[in-house]
Amino acid sequence: MNIDNKQSPSSAISYQQLLDQETVPVPAHLRETRSPDLGALRLDPRNYTSVEMHHQEVKHVWNRTWQLACREEDIPHVGDHLTYDVADLSLIVVRSAEHEIKAFYNSCLHRGRRLVSEPGCKSSFRCPYHAWTWNLDGSNKFIPCKKDFDYVDGDALRLPEASVDCWQGFVFVNPDKTAAPLLDHLEVLPEHFKDYDLGSCYKALHIQKTIACNWKAALEAFMESYHVIATHPQLLTFMGDANAQYDILSDNISRSITANALHSPHIEAPPEQQVLEDTLRESGRVFNDMDLHVPKGSTARKYLAQVHREVFSREYGQDYSVATDSELLDAILYWVFPNIEIWGGYLANIVYRSRPNGNDPDSCIFEIMVLQRVPAGQAKPPGVPIHYLTDTERFSDAAELGILGKVFDQDLDNLPEVQRGLKVAAMNGAEGLIPGQYQESRIVQLHRMIEKHIGK
Repeated sequence: MNIDNKQSPSSAISYQQLLDQETVPVPAHLRETRSPDLGALRLDPRNYTSVEMHHQEVKHVWNRTWQLACREEDIPHVGDHLTYDVADLSLIVVRSAEHEIKAFYNSCLHRGRRLVSEPGCKSSFRCPYHAWTWNLDGSNKFIPCKKDFDYVDGDALRLPEASVDCWQGFVFVNPDKTAAPLLDHLEVLPEHFKDYDLGSCYKALHIQKTIACNWKAALEAFMESYHVIATHPQLLTFMGDANAQYDILSDNISRSITANALHSPHIEAPPEQQVLEDTLRESGRVFNDMDLHVPKGSTARKYLAQVHREVFSREYGQDYSVATDSELLDAILYWVFPNIEIWGGYLANIVYRSRPNGNDPDSCIFEIMVLQRVPAGQAKPPGVPIHYLTDTERFSDAAELGILGKVFDQDLDNLPEVQRGLKVAAMNGAEGLIPGQYQESRIVQLHRMIEKHIGK
């Protein structure tokens, strides 16, 4: 592949110009373009490496912010529960009643032992140390030798709770009981996702791996397409990396939109049939028993979007005739402060989540989830269990990722080296890291919001 270093991406067709070519009405949210001046751009590398910065984030972000804990289909039955852990915080997220989810601090009120270590289904939570037991609503059920504890009244024996709220099937928790409602935190997101109905989807894939980098470095690998030219060169024939649009939609929400089935402006235009075939092969899209060829006079993008319309309408029993090419093809990726990214549109919606691994700023827990629509006439299945990758396993070892495992491995190969380089950068006396004004504006916004929360 010949990469044309002389071609300026500024000459490439913009995402808005692609929308001008749509043959169906374009939703207003795709027409939004918001890229405000973020001021000084240099980033302090110590934000990724400092233990003190980590503790500031724990105090002002993780202990006070809405965070994605799980999907509703992860705990479909009364008594189903799991733990949400970040730094020293641990919450038991449980379906306490058919239409109620609660989040309890994962600590026995007697001597402090963690009540839950593994996901499962229980009718009550019994401490393995001294058998103190709580009902699913948080009320105390049993204390051995209860008379010895008569000095404590009933309310003091309830398990302390964090705030819980749900949106589009996602379960969010917030340790701060005085925080503003979840919908306030999500800002423009509910309006942008109102037609995508992720609440009716189910979690079809969930991969988790510990990576030797700061949680922000892992998240930022999916906040820009600028790295595609070096990290994922096999994608250039069908991904408009330098055509991507970046928007700072509000304080807590940013978005990137990267066109697919459209070649990168960094390379000479390949034949449209090659664009089609590379899109199918390298992105893992499978259309069984279909021999696809770009019609004469059409483009891979137009043709593949129409294939999606027809196949999705047939498989999912819904009308996709008014879905835009973009919503059927492109990476429409929203960031929600602090640590998740959710794909919009009608493809299998990918969700990324990154969080600190305990109190180590050089390590994070990184997760990839995929939400899938339920075929017509079928019941919504429960969410799949997490597939935990070991330290020696790569994403390509997770067979369910298919060809995408290779793409994630390319990112994985960068991240530990990024963390090592950040430590060098923290010592070199330079003014800080140099992010791009536009293509990396979402990364700058992430840091601006962290600074805002910790009062820098």
